Amino acid sequence: MKKLSMEELERLSVQEFKETQKSPLILVLDNVRSLNNVGSAFRTGDAFRVEKIYLCGITGTPPHRDIQKTALGSTESVEWEYCSSTLEALTRLKAEGVRCCALEQVENSTPLQQFQPQKGSKYALIFGNEVFGVEEEVLKACDEVLEIPQLGTKHSLNISVTLGIAVWDLMVKMELVSSR
Repeated sequence: MKKLSMEELERLSVQEFKETQKSPLILVLDNVRSLNNVGSAFRTGDAFRVEKIYLCGITGTPPHRDIQKTALGSTESVEWEYCSSTLEALTRLKAEGVRCCALEQVENSTPLQQFQPQKGSKYALIFGNEVFGVEEEVLKACDEVLEIPQLGTKHSLNISVTLGIAVWDLMVKMELVSSR
């Protein structure tokens, strides 16, 4: 066993990334205050070729050194757009036939492991503020609310962790990742 070199990893250039087909996933950050969480969203978005990231409300936007610290340049590869309102972004996405799924702890949520994405559908995953979560009116506008079951005392995961788990789970279920 040996670590793979950069050449062996066959990394895409930014231009190749922009020209390649994207996964049918869109990330929506609803008033995320930590610029490190924003950078992590970009880095995860790049890793899984998400179609786009919507940065909404108070969510910070590139260029910013604290975003870049965790994004490692992925703000250049992943398409993004700022919307003053998360509801505005969801309204547009739903009009385009995108299924909107918030990640939140609510009554009657669907445990992530039980959620089965529909073949051929495009999904927007919505992640909320570190303190207040996804806004109530945004939750009501979603097609589904997914929850990652937790066993500890905090019942809270960092947005970047939640985002990574959710994106990976959907990529696997949609058979979009290869096993080499």
